[in-house]
Amino acid sequence: MSGHSEHMLQDAIEKLKESGVRITPQRHAVLEFLIEAEIHPTADDIYKALEGKFPNMSVATVYNNLRVFRELGLVRELTYGDSSSRFDWNTTKHYHIICESCGKIVDFHYPSLDEVESLAEQVTGFDVSHHRMEVYGVCQECKHEKHQII
Repeated sequence: MSGHSEHMLQDAIEKLKESGVRITPQRHAVLEFLIEAEIHPTADDIYKALEGKFPNMSVATVYNNLRVFRELGLVRELTYGDSSSRFDWNTTKHYHIICESCGKIVDFHYPSLDEVESLAEQVTGFDVSHHRMEVYGVCQECKHEKHQII
């Protein structure tokens, strides 16, 4: 674990303790996996990655931990229609680019489009809470695989 990741883990543990949440070995492992993962994992991804280390852990345990983390603002839940929610440790404002072939989600940073929110409020009369922008395409790995098949 890098120094930066270790620092984020310690901050998260501190926040959980301040909120009265016990730090179980499973909770610690889920936190660590989320911080290290760059794939915006589903609960199932996390479960599969940790089940060898924690044979008694269930998918429900993972979901319960993710719910606690989400309620405390440690993770963002990304929902995409019918498919499983994905979880993003990075709660700072950023956007996502999504591979249409394999479903991988990658962060990219771009100046926030806050003016879109204020314009939407003016035009529609809505009280806007947030926005989400996604860009879709084919990732380098899938592009590479496609060229090898041809």
